[in-house]
Amino acid sequence: MKFLIILALAVAASALPEPELRHRSREMPVVGSIEGRITGGANAAVGQFPYQVGLSLKLSALSSAWCGGSLIGSQWVLTAAHCTEGVQSVTVYLGATVRTSAEVTQTIASSKIIIHSGWNSAKLLNDISLIQIAAVASSSRISAVKLPSIASSYSTYTGETVVASGWGRTSDTASSVATNLQYVDLTVITNAVCANTYGTSIVTSSNICVATPNGQSTCNGDSGGPLVLKSTTTQVGLTSFGAAAGCEKGYPAAFTRLTSYLDWIKSNTGISY
Repeated sequence: MKFLIILALAVAASALPEPELRHRSREMPVVGSIEGRITGGANAAVGQFPYQVGLSLKLSALSSAWCGGSLIGSQWVLTAAHCTEGVQSVTVYLGATVRTSAEVTQTIASSKIIIHSGWNSAKLLNDISLIQIAAVASSSRISAVKLPSIASSYSTYTGETVVASGWGRTSDTASSVATNLQYVDLTVITNAVCANTYGTSIVTSSNICVATPNGQSTCNGDSGGPLVLKSTTTQVGLTSFGAAAGCEKGYPAAFTRLTSYLDWIKSNTGISY
């Protein structure tokens, strides 16, 4: 068995003047043999994804990272735990299409970040966190995404078309994240198929995975960003991890499955449907 790498899809940056964003990664063994992980997407129009949030995460005096997130209420941003773990502060970009040209920008202290108590960085379990921001008014460029309604059982969404968005790398050879917001249509696959690549200890019921054909996938820097149903624009996932061998290699991309965390979101924010 070969030991291969799963990368959490965050991107780190030097905090020198004109810093270049680079990769922030996690490593762990997975099963199988992988030769290769938004790539192959399109430029988003202004206001097309009003719930999309950009996050510049201050890691130290000399380094920072970039992740995505989603606005789920006037005071709450949803993102990945691997994005917010250990940060000193986070600058939140709202209403942006060009990455650093936002309608609203807020810098938030780490005390306003809630990381799931069950977050396990070794296995990327419970990869979800919340950021409390100052209330923002809705507009054509800034509005909250809808979450699934709390229910006794949920669809697996297998076969559904979903849309991922973010400013992550646009190719495996790109050295930094994108300037313009990207999006791509993808198809949900079964967790069993996903586990063939990453293993059943990594892909659990709290994950949702997509196929990545023709070089179309999420990539480094898309972490924490939204995955929504194309039919209803309901958010069903947030970008978590992919295969270290490359975003364009055709291996599944994995997301945190939001239906597993609706009660947790409600208990911390009061938001539910």
